[in-house]
Amino acid sequence: MSARRHGIVLAVAALGLLAPAAAHADPFAPTRDSSVIARVVRPTLGHARAAGSAPVRVHLRTTAAWAHGPVGLLVLGSRRSASGRLWLRVAVPIRPNGSSTWIDRDAVQIVRTRWRLRINVALRRLQVLRGGRIVRSARVVVGAPATPTPRGRFAIYERVRQPPGEVIGPWALHLTAYSRVLHSYAGGPGRIALHGRAGALLADPLGSARSHGCIRMSSRLISWLARRVHPGVPVEIR
Repeated sequence: MSARRHGIVLAVAALGLLAPAAAHADPFAPTRDSSVIARVVRPTLGHARAAGSAPVRVHLRTTAAWAHGPVGLLVLGSRRSASGRLWLRVAVPIRPNGSSTWIDRDAVQIVRTRWRLRINVALRRLQVLRGGRIVRSARVVVGAPATPTPRGRFAIYERVRQPPGEVIGPWALHLTAYSRVLHSYAGGPGRIALHGRAGALLADPLGSARSHGCIRMSSRLISWLARRVHPGVPVEIR
């Protein structure tokens, strides 16, 4: 066999080896362009493993705690149990940061989103992406040195409309992230949120590091976001 023909055979064989891997890519795993959101349609249990007999990590309801809106969870991957049932690994708003749990696919409605948020703490900048492309970029206020904004892969957990004149602006988008130093704050469990700014908060300029860990932005931008991103949309803080 000639070297050229031998090379062709090797190339074809390599393609054959690569094809099954592509074919078996997890269809529920987040990609650069889109992510899957699991909307909880009936109360369900989150398990430590992809099996109904595994220890329970969290009880999930159909409505969120603060705004009583629908619960949407970012799907991180999927697996079939020994019985053949499909399970989804989802990001959940519990400590420690980055926690996930396995839920029964039949307990949720699946939707796909092309929105994604990216926050660079060092640059103090928010980027809004749709389909992998940046559509908005803006300066934000991040956590002060003593109360830093946590880094990691999170998701929006719920959207909470604020009363008129509220110092944090018209909306707060609560994340699945928690402060690493504050375990309670202003009546809440120390959860990190994206929110606007008004009143006394206007004294902290955009592009500064003066918050308790939350990401502050203009009230106009948080209103724009609240109309477009929903629970389950991924948020990367780096």
